[in-house]
Amino acid sequence: MSDVKVPEMGESIVEGTIAKWHVKEGDSVNQGAVLAELETDKVNIEISAEESGIVEQITRQEGETVGVGETIARIGTAKAAAAEQNGKTGSAGESKEDAGASSERQLGAQAPASPQQSAASQAQPKKDDASGDSEVSAASYNATPGARKLARERGIDLSKVQSQDPIGRIRQEDVEAYKAKPAAGETPARPAGSAASERRPNEGGGTDVKQSAAGADPAKPAERRKMSRRRITIAARLVEAQRTAAMLTTFNEVDMTAILDIRKRRKQAFQEKHGIGLGFMSFFTKAVVGALKEFPLLNAEIQGDEILVKQYYDIGIAVSAKEGLVVPVVRNADRLTFSEIEKQISGLAEKARSNSLALSDLQGGTFTITNGGVFGSLLSTPILNAPQVGILGMHKIQLRPVAIDADRMENRHMMYVALSYDHRIVDGAEAVRFLVTLKQLLEDPESLLLEG
Repeated sequence: MSDVKVPEMGESIVEGTIAKWHVKEGDSVNQGAVLAELETDKVNIEISAEESGIVEQITRQEGETVGVGETIARIGTAKAAAAEQNGKTGSAGESKEDAGASSERQLGAQAPASPQQSAASQAQPKKDDASGDSEVSAASYNATPGARKLARERGIDLSKVQSQDPIGRIRQEDVEAYKAKPAAGETPARPAGSAASERRPNEGGGTDVKQSAAGADPAKPAERRKMSRRRITIAARLVEAQRTAAMLTTFNEVDMTAILDIRKRRKQAFQEKHGIGLGFMSFFTKAVVGALKEFPLLNAEIQGDEILVKQYYDIGIAVSAKEGLVVPVVRNADRLTFSEIEKQISGLAEKARSNSLALSDLQGGTFTITNGGVFGSLLSTPILNAPQVGILGMHKIQLRPVAIDADRMENRHMMYVALSYDHRIVDGAEAVRFLVTLKQLLEDPESLLLEG
């Protein structure tokens, strides 16, 4: 028999959540077959069988949090299966012993139990109670490995532990605090009618579905959903970015007429030559690189009391996926052609939508671009992707009347752009000049060739 364990997933990831089992107990699997899908803070990882055999036991269920190296299933190998088959056709002496043992068990079952034993058996909770298992599973979903270990050692039900963490994470100190409270049996009993209205915080920071549903108003239906691990991580990081950075946003607008004209004239030839469409992101990526070269502090990060100014340009492109926003990175964007940028962005977006991004696709960005315009956003204030100190927000292209000179107005395709930056190292004047440079490069697209 071999154990299926959670593999190493990178130095920054120590645990994940079982998102889906692709097999069930009793299934035959071949070496390399996908057994389960593990959801981490950043990417989804497939766990495969290291050898062929039969899935004999699944020890951790969907929705449970598991740590690196933890056993989640056991597979009986072909050799073990053969040995088991041989054991079933054992000697006659062994069969007699089994028959004797079976007779003893039957006699024991027929013997009347004492009143004390009957009472004890009624009071003893069933270990295979499905509702009990689901409560423990739900509570374990958002508990740290240390908290789960401490709870097991002290016999504490995690579903009764209240988290003090802002995002509902159950930690060791929460288990310690629960242990210091009086036992459940010492608390005064409540009237039966109050059970329906009682609400208990769960791991997501809400209330327990089973208890709150009983007192819900049927005329006001609502659905309660558990936050995914990625969504919890996104929430925590965005709040952390706002808490730690002196974040400020400045705006400008770009006349997109020249870029639209180039795309109209060159789009078909570009598609035929390179096998990829000519989009807006390649123009903006090139323009961002050009502006970063002129204002390098926006391509930096703060490390303690030092500023690390990066002299390479790994541009993160925010992509909206089913499980939440991810930011895959276009490496060395300053060295890429327009077609190479478009191909990389298209490939990364497809991997994001299919949950096949690798950790290497997400790590090490120096600046981020996010495009809310594809969803119709006219204006927004993007939040920094820490530890980066700058993020550019693109928006909807809209036809608006623009004063060309004192005597002439024209309808032009305009886009508002927003730059959020960390005011701790980037001054307002520098941020404004960055956007002005970006605007100039985009309104004169031929100048982007000089930035290559």
